Amino acid sequence: MNLVKWLLEGDISIQYQTYRDLLGINKEFLQERISTEGFGKKLLDLQQDDGHWGGGYYHYKWINTHYTLLELRRLNIKPNKRIMNVIYDILHNMKTNDGGIMPNPKIWTYSDVCINGMDLFVMCYFKVNIDELKSIIDFIITQPLSDGGFNCLYNYPKYGAKHSSLHSTISLIEGLNEYINNGYKYRVKELIEIRSKAIEFVLVHRLYKSDKTGEVIKKSFTMLSYPPRWKYDILRAFEAIMNARIEYDERMNDALELIIQKKRKDGTWPVQNKHQGKVHFDMEPIGKSSRWNTLRILRVLKYYKPELYKDMV
Repeated sequence: MNLVKWLLEGDISIQYQTYRDLLGINKEFLQERISTEGFGKKLLDLQQDDGHWGGGYYHYKWINTHYTLLELRRLNIKPNKRIMNVIYDILHNMKTNDGGIMPNPKIWTYSDVCINGMDLFVMCYFKVNIDELKSIIDFIITQPLSDGGFNCLYNYPKYGAKHSSLHSTISLIEGLNEYINNGYKYRVKELIEIRSKAIEFVLVHRLYKSDKTGEVIKKSFTMLSYPPRWKYDILRAFEAIMNARIEYDERMNDALELIIQKKRKDGTWPVQNKHQGKVHFDMEPIGKSSRWNTLRILRVLKYYKPELYKDMV
C-alpha cells in the first residue's frame, strides 16, 4: 500500500498534517478547510449557544469542553471567535486560589496539574495572551516531584503523592512543549529545565516499564489509541519527546520496537484501545487500520529512524 496516498484520502485534518509533516508542504488552504468539513466541522457544529460542549467545561467525559478543545487542537484547526471566547471564559472563571484551572473552583480551591498541562497544550496552540497564563505557569512550577515528573494527586490535600505518574507527566510535557515552541518567554528557562527532568522520568521508565523491576507497568501503555484523552501510552510519549526536539536515546529501543511490531500486513497501524466514556462520534473503529495512528507513527519514524521511514513510504 502507498501509505501517503492512503493518508491523503482521509479527513481534511489528516491531509493537512500529512502534507506538512511527511511531505514538507504547508498547504494552509487545507488547514482553513478543517473548520468547514470533516471531523473539525462536526465538532464545531456541536458547540452549544453558551460556547461549551457536553455539560460544560469538564462534564461529561469525553464530550465536555475540555476534551473537545483537545480534539480540536489535535486536528490543528485554526482559531475562530467562538473557540477563543470559550477559552477566555475558562481562564476568567475557572481559576482557583493557587492560580491554576479546576472544573469547579468554588468547590475545589486547589488545582489539578494534569488538567492544567492539557489546558496549556490547548491554550498555547491558540496563542492565548501571556498575562492570562502567568498564574497557571506559576502553579505548574510548584508541582514537579523529586523524581522529575508530575502527579495530579500531589496537590490534593487528601491524597498527596510521592511518585510521579506517566499519565500526568506526559500531559505536562505536551503543555510545556506548546508553551516553549510557541515562543512564550515568562519563566521559560525554568520550564525548559522542568521539562528536561520530566522527559528523563519517562526515559528512566523506558517509556512503559518499571524502573525497579523492568516489568510492563500497564498493558494499556503499550496499546495504540486515539484520541489519547488524559491517558498515557508509548506513542503519545514518543510524540511528546519528539516535539521537545530530544535526540534518540537507547532507552527508547524497546518501545519503538514494540510499535514497529504492531504494523499490519498492509503497512498500516490500527487503533487497539478506546478509552471508555461518552464520545461525540468515533473517528475510527477499533481493530481496523487507523490513519491517525499511521500518520503519528510515520512522523516519529521520520524523526527518529529516517532510514526505516524511507522504506515504509
